[in-house]
This record gives sequence, structure tokens and C-alpha cells, in this order.
Amino acid sequence: MRRLLALAGLCALAGAGAAQAREPYVAIPGVAAAGPAKYDVVHVLKIGSPRARNVLVLVPGFQGGAGMLAPVARDIVGRLPNLQVWCVDRRENAFEDTSGFRSRDPAKAAAYYLGFKYKQYGGTKHPTPFVKRWGLATSLGDIRDVVLAARRGGRRVFLGGHSLGASTADAYAGWDFHGRPGYRDVAGLVLIDGGLGGFGSAPSLAATKLSRAMLNAPTTNPFADLLGIGIPSIAGVFAEVGALYADRAPNAPSGLQTNPVIPKQFKPPVRATNLAAYGYVFDASTAPPGLDLIRIHAGHLARSWSPRRWVDGEYTSLESFAHNFAAERPNALEWYFPQRLSLDIGAANALARTRAADLLGVREWHTRQIDRPLYVFQTSLSKGGVFRGARRLVKFSRIKRSRFVENEGMSHLDPLEARPGRNTFLKSVVPFLRPLLRR
Repeated sequence: MRRLLALAGLCALAGAGAAQAREPYVAIPGVAAAGPAKYDVVHVLKIGSPRARNVLVLVPGFQGGAGMLAPVARDIVGRLPNLQVWCVDRRENAFEDTSGFRSRDPAKAAAYYLGFKYKQYGGTKHPTPFVKRWGLATSLGDIRDVVLAARRGGRRVFLGGHSLGASTADAYAGWDFHGRPGYRDVAGLVLIDGGLGGFGSAPSLAATKLSRAMLNAPTTNPFADLLGIGIPSIAGVFAEVGALYADRAPNAPSGLQTNPVIPKQFKPPVRATNLAAYGYVFDASTAPPGLDLIRIHAGHLARSWSPRRWVDGEYTSLESFAHNFAAERPNALEWYFPQRLSLDIGAANALARTRAADLLGVREWHTRQIDRPLYVFQTSLSKGGVFRGARRLVKFSRIKRSRFVENEGMSHLDPLEARPGRNTFLKSVVPFLRPLLRR
């Protein structure tokens, strides 16, 4: 009996090791940028066979991490075995203190994070003024190092992203890397509910000067503050602590609903389970105003019972969503997002060289030369802005092959997290990529 148990244990360990080997999370040196050299590195989650002859590099959106891209990446490689997907974690993820999640105990994590015992960056206690120079040039330099690493061995590389990550992919294609246009590094572009050119006009030179001066003021935090409460990391903390409760004890009464640190708008009006309380925050039918970027279509609170449970059944499984957001190395969110990156993306929105772009060092000089195949997916979030920008890109460039796919029934995160059978993005991007892959 002992031998059987030992054999079973060895098999389990071998299986766990094989699973980890299939999805290594590796460090790739990035460009030299402002600040200590230890931050000149990005991390990549590699999903799929290392023997694949093709790589799709995916960049997450605003305050998104590599883990957010992982579910759909697994679905893609399951249908395209000759493709590997590399999910990028930007360099600023190095600031995250995730030590409080090591125990996988939700109560301990809540005590550590909601008791504000974790190390926070960007304020007066742990200042990072050099991050105010981490703009598009830094981000694209890092991504180019990832793309070049993916190209080794003669592999064909595609570049894509979600939301602001799609805008980053757009910018990469037209960027001037010391005389070499970025689009020459890649075989195609995949834009998931984002991109440049479709969200109003680019800022004027005067407005850009003012924004840069405000960002560079000594009292300005270099990181974006999604919830507007003066703690840039708190949005990621709330989401991950809540996810851990929902994943580890989904049907127990909510461990956060009575916590005074959690804002009222994040609490259901009725007593709910951990999973139901989490769904209340993220589902499009009940999510608080202003959080459109993190919405999914997952279901609804049960009509009765106490505590209320969650009724699943829409595009995204809330149970799978919570499990993904509770994961670490990598996690699904980016706690610290440089404001300078958003400022530069705004200037790149012109899809051309402008005085504002030159002021910021945005080298979007080769848009008209781009000739790579383009895939674009749009949900309800942008109200047509994603398609407007992509059509403008096609008009201004030499792109001959493009595919535009829309599902306005989906929310912004659904394309990344939805059940494979209901994911319009997955069903359409696979046939787009298949004929482009190197055999």
C-alpha cells in the first residue's frame, strides 16, 4: 500500500512539474531606462509547446497582468498546436508585494493587505520618481526585446494585445526603432477591444505640455489611481483578496462584506457568499459605475436564500474567473501602472508624427508603411471606437488583409475569460491566424 501511495505521489509531482514546464514564467532583459537597473526586466508566461514554429506575443491592458491573458491563450494553443502564446508582464509588476498570498489563506491575506501591512510604492514612504519617465519608449523597448527573443530559431511572431495593450501593439507597428520600423519584426497584428486612432483627437501641444508638467510635479504620484483614493495599488489588492475568498471558499458567507475598508459600492445590498459578492462587483449588471474596464457577463445573484449564491450561465464562468484572479506568478492584475504610459499613448493616438508626440519622444513615424495582416475584435465598451481607429489605420497604411469581428453582447474582459464555446473572439481569431502560421 505504501508503495502504491508513493508511486501516486511521484506521479502527481511529475504531473505538476510537467504542467509547470508547459507554462514557464521567465524573465527577459528589457531596455535600459530611468531608475535602478534591477527594474530593466520584463516577465513572460509561455503557454503552449516550446517546439511551436510560431509565437503570439500578447500585451495586457491598463492595469492588466499576464495572468489575465492566460485563459484565452490556453484556448488558442489548444486549437493551434504549432503556436505558442507569450503573455507579457510589464516591468512595473516588480513593485508588487504579493508575499501575503503565499499561504493561500484568504483571512491572512485580508489581514495583511486590508490592514495595510504590505509595502506600497509611489508615495512618500517608497518614492519612485523615475517611473515618471517610463513611457511608451520604455514599454515598446521592453516589448521589442520580447519579440526578438520570440523570433529566435526562425520562429514567426505575431503581436497583439487587449485594450491599452492593443494600442501598444498598434504603436509598435509604426514605431521607429533606430531606423527600423516595428512592423518588420512581426507577421501580423491582433487587436482585442483596443487600438489607436478611434477615441477622439490626439491632444494638442499645449495640453500635452500641461499634462507633462502636472505629472512631473514633485507631489504627483507616478502611478495611476484607478479608484481615486490615493492608493494606486488598492484596486489590485481588493480584486485579488476578493478572488482568493471566492476561489477558496466560494459558498461561505462573504469574508469582506462587513470589512470597513471595502468601499460600500463594492458590497451587495444583501448578505452574499464569497463568490456571489465577487460576481456582484465584476458582472456588467451590477458593477459599480466607472469600472467598465473590468466588467464581464457572468450571471446574477440568486433571487432568494441567505447568504445569496451566484447563478452562472452567461459568457464567462465566474468560478473560473475568480480562480484566475486568485492565481499568482503571474497574477491577473498590475497594481502599479505608470501615468506616463497613458500620456504617451494619448499622443500616439494621432497615428502620425505630431508636435505633441515629438515633445514626448513618441516615435510613431512609420504608420503609412505598415503592411501586415490585421485582426480586430470589438465589444460594447468603445461604442464603435475600436473599429473607427482600426479602419483609420487601414486607410493610412498599406494593410491589405484585415478582419473585423464584433460582439456587442460581450463586456471588455469577456474575450479573455469567456467559455470557449461562447467566445466569439476565440472562434474568429483562430481561423485568422491558422493560414498565417509557419508550418
